Amino acid sequence: MPSISKSEIERALDTWAQHLQQRAAAVDAPLAIVGIVSHGDILAQRLVQRLQVAGCDALYGAIDITLYRDDLDMRGNRPALRSSHLPFSTDGLHLVLVDDVLSTGRTARAALEVLWEYGRPAQVELQCLADRGGRQLPIHPDYVAFNLSTEPVDKVVVHLQEIDGEEDITY
Repeated sequence: MPSISKSEIERALDTWAQHLQQRAAAVDAPLAIVGIVSHGDILAQRLVQRLQVAGCDALYGAIDITLYRDDLDMRGNRPALRSSHLPFSTDGLHLVLVDDVLSTGRTARAALEVLWEYGRPAQVELQCLADRGGRQLPIHPDYVAFNLSTEPVDKVVVHLQEIDGEEDITY
């Protein structure tokens, strides 16, 4: 089973933070990094921390897209709801939406729907740690660390230290 190591993930986050710092300087809007719960929010926190160390201000938020999924009726059981934390309006922000794995595009679509409830950003970019392909919607990441070659039946699992006690991506 192929895997991506913790050090590779850390290097990818360092590269993203440098790129975002440059973009923030070029864009005339406050920067906000918003992660999709439950792994995207951890990645977003790490990015904000890196940006702050570099002297770049960025707002942090996290959103739960559970109730915005288009497959709730197909899941059969009650969804587990988690808290969103978006203590600011998104009006006029340069917003970077962060997720761990992009596949069909349905999670990103649901996240955009949630974001619109908090205002109208000046710009939204999508940043994903891994892109496994298989898009069903016309949604593509602006930034991706790892493009994975997978089959629809393959499982991509992201482990992050804060949640899982280990760190890697297996597929």
